Amino acid sequence: MLQGKIAIVTGSTSGIGLGIATALAAEGCGILLNGFGDKAEIERIKKKLGDEHKVRVAYSPADMTKPADIRGMVKLAVDELGGADILVNNAGIQHVAPVVDFPEDRWDAVIAINLSAAFHAAKAALPHMTQKGWGRIINIASAHGLVASGEKVAYVTAKHGLVGMTKVIAIEAANSGVTCNAICPGWVLTPLVQKQIEARAAAQGIPYQQAHDDLLREKQPMLQYTTPEKIGGLAVFLCSEAASTMTGTALSIDGGWVAQ
Repeated sequence: MLQGKIAIVTGSTSGIGLGIATALAAEGCGILLNGFGDKAEIERIKKKLGDEHKVRVAYSPADMTKPADIRGMVKLAVDELGGADILVNNAGIQHVAPVVDFPEDRWDAVIAINLSAAFHAAKAALPHMTQKGWGRIINIASAHGLVASGEKVAYVTAKHGLVGMTKVIAIEAANSGVTCNAICPGWVLTPLVQKQIEARAAAQGIPYQQAHDDLLREKQPMLQYTTPEKIGGLAVFLCSEAASTMTGTALSIDGGWVAQ
C-alpha cells in the first residue's frame, strides 16, 4: 500500500517506535530508524526489517535535543533513501516529581525531546512533502496530551503542546496533500512498562498479574494494554488513502482512559 514511500520514525530502536517502523515496513516503506542503543542490536534490527520486508533501512543516531542533528536526520533520509514522505515523531522521555521538586534540567530535557524535536523534524520534512504533494506527519502524543496526572508536569505539558502543534500543522498543510495527526495511547505494554509492573509486584509483595491489573485499573476502564503492534496498525491507517481527509485529529487508543 505504501510501496516506495520513505518513513522517518524517531525513537524507533525499541518499543512503540519499533512497532510503528515494523508496521510501515510491512506495507513497503523504506525506513529511517533513529534512537539510542547497542550498535550490534541496532544493526540486527536494521537487517531484520530489511530482510523480512524487502525494504531499504537506514539508521540515524541523531540526538533529539539538537536541532542540527534533527535536520541532518531528515537530510539523511532524503539522500540515502530518496525521500521523507512520512514522519513519525515518537521519541520521548519521562520524569516524575512534584512541581516544587521538579529538576529544571529534567524539565528542559523532556520539553526538548518530547515537544521541540517534533517541531524541528516537521519543519525540516514539510518542504520535501509539499514538493511531492503527499506527506504524513504522525505525532505520538499520549492520553496525557488530553488529560493530566500529578507529578508529570513536563510530560503532560509537552504532550498537550504536541496535540496543539498537530492542529497548527494540519491547518497550514490542509491543501498541500500533507496530513498531520496525533496518536494518544494509554498504557502500552513495552519492555519498559513490563519492568514497571515487575517492580511494583516486588515492592508490594503481590503476584505479577495483580500488579499488571492494578496499574491499568488506576487509569483505564478496559483492563487491557495497548501494544506497539496496534499503534503501528493505526499509524498505517493514517498513511492510507482512506485517511486522506483526516487531519488535525488526536486519536485515542487508550482503553477508555479519557472517556471517563
